[in-house]
Amino acid sequence: MDAILNFISENIVMIYILVLAIFLGMEVISKVPTVLHTPLMSGANAVSGVVIIGAIWLIRNAEPDNYFVLVIGFFGIAMATINVIGGFAVTNRMLEMFKKKKKN
Repeated sequence: MDAILNFISENIVMIYILVLAIFLGMEVISKVPTVLHTPLMSGANAVSGVVIIGAIWLIRNAEPDNYFVLVIGFFGIAMATINVIGGFAVTNRMLEMFKKKKKN
């Protein structure tokens, strides 16, 4: 328990920034019109690609016994990969809507 409290006290500014980013992100996303979701998804895919690279770098440079960093890196890779796959699926569906339909 002391280790957790020590970690929180050492990183309190980062925790405040994380909470602020979560609230700000939810507020911004909730105001986006439906028409703009697909173009924003491609931007999110680019950011998620950076997150994946950063998480791989984090895992690569972590100490083998530092399980906290390894777990955070794993979750970063997993969540960013889900976002990238979802973004490509949504973009593919949107592009299918603009293709000409074959006449029988």
